[in-house]
Amino acid sequence: MHGEGITVTAKENGLGASLSIDDSSGTARAVTNDVRDVNISTPKAVQDVTGLDKSAMERLQLLADGAVDVNGIFNDAANTGLFTVLKTVPSTAVARTVTFAVSGQTLAMEMLFNDMKLSRGGGGELTIASHGDLSDGAVPAWA
Repeated sequence: MHGEGITVTAKENGLGASLSIDDSSGTARAVTNDVRDVNISTPKAVQDVTGLDKSAMERLQLLADGAVDVNGIFNDAANTGLFTVLKTVPSTAVARTVTFAVSGQTLAMEMLFNDMKLSRGGGGELTIASHGDLSDGAVPAWA
């Protein structure tokens, strides 16, 4: 129906996305309601192998990686609040499964969270920011 002015697109927004993070005991907790924004990256390292005889960069692709930044609202409700899930980050060194789902696509990665920042703004808001890095050597893949 291209000629009739109808365009079919698979472009979507992020409405309806969900996020779960394991607590320190390994139980997945749905924290979607407390998360204001999430940034997920799945970069690959590259090695510069450009010789003197080249006029442009030449690279080799190396190891895959993953990272997540979670920003949300302070909620200390038992088992479900973002603070409750992340409060053990400073005192534990356990991998946590992070599962992000949108539009039937799911990415699950084992992450080591290395910080949990609390911020109290001038207006009284109390927010949480946390960063996690890939921990288990498994290449991140969408399912």
